[in-house]
Amino acid sequence: MSALLLRDLTVERGGRPVVRDVSLEIPAGQVTALLGPNGAGKSTLVLAVGGVLRPKAGSVLLDEADLTGRRPERIRQAGVAIVPEGRRLLPDLTVEDNLRVASYALSREQAELGRTRVLELFPQLAQRLAALARTLSGGEQQMVVLAQALISQPAYLLIDELSLGLAPVVVGRLIPVIASVAESGTGVLLIEQFATVALGLANHAHIMEGGRIRFSGPASELRANPDLLRSAYLLRGSTASPGPEPAPPGAATPAAPRNPLSPAAERTVVPPPAPAPRTAQPGPGPGDRRDQGRSSSGRRWSYM
Repeated sequence: MSALLLRDLTVERGGRPVVRDVSLEIPAGQVTALLGPNGAGKSTLVLAVGGVLRPKAGSVLLDEADLTGRRPERIRQAGVAIVPEGRRLLPDLTVEDNLRVASYALSREQAELGRTRVLELFPQLAQRLAALARTLSGGEQQMVVLAQALISQPAYLLIDELSLGLAPVVVGRLIPVIASVAESGTGVLLIEQFATVALGLANHAHIMEGGRIRFSGPASELRANPDLLRSAYLLRGSTASPGPEPAPPGAATPAAPRNPLSPAAERTVVPPPAPAPRTAQPGPGPGDRRDQGRSSSGRRWSYM
């Protein structure tokens, strides 16, 4: 089966590694989900695959062709399109002109076929072709940037934050489009803040944190065991934790919980210091009681 392969990819920003030795496969005709907390390196990974950032090490392979370090337009011509986070369109141009700009490297016939295809996927845009992009709603702008990526009919599509800033009803309209694109044979990597959205579409899923892949497996496994996903979001700051500090005399030290995603990534639990003696007060002061936060471990994933 054809696939877009990332092998041991390392990407730096500002001289600091943000993506570290990431390997994953994006099969043709399937949706692959990439999940993880903010700052995990997901957006940097997409920009590196699309040629916007140059990897420090590793490779991006498309059917044995090495795309590593190529210019963005060459990667797009090879059949890989990206939709970066933030709805990057040309706000002072019309929807029609935004589509024309995206098809500048195509032949007239290819551009017309692509235009017809994206207007079938997003019929709402057919009514807005003369509108300036900045006058569109957030959902319509997201449709435009998706249409810009799809107009070249790529073999692989990488989408960074499909639903960011959109109302649930708009997300509900975009989900069938992504499913249709994958069914047509395009391999899709979907980065999504709402796990239920991504896992509902995906065949395979990866969890990324701290620049590394912490979990890879069937999306059905994460749907059945949400604790795996929750653990990845709790890994932040724990991967390089030192050993527990010595407890004060007489204080018990609770055992550090093991993380099911990374046996080496265990949290450091530091016991509270013994309370200092204080003078009697006429009544309880404002510092005598601390409110305890409630765990969200029982909540269901939802984009509402």
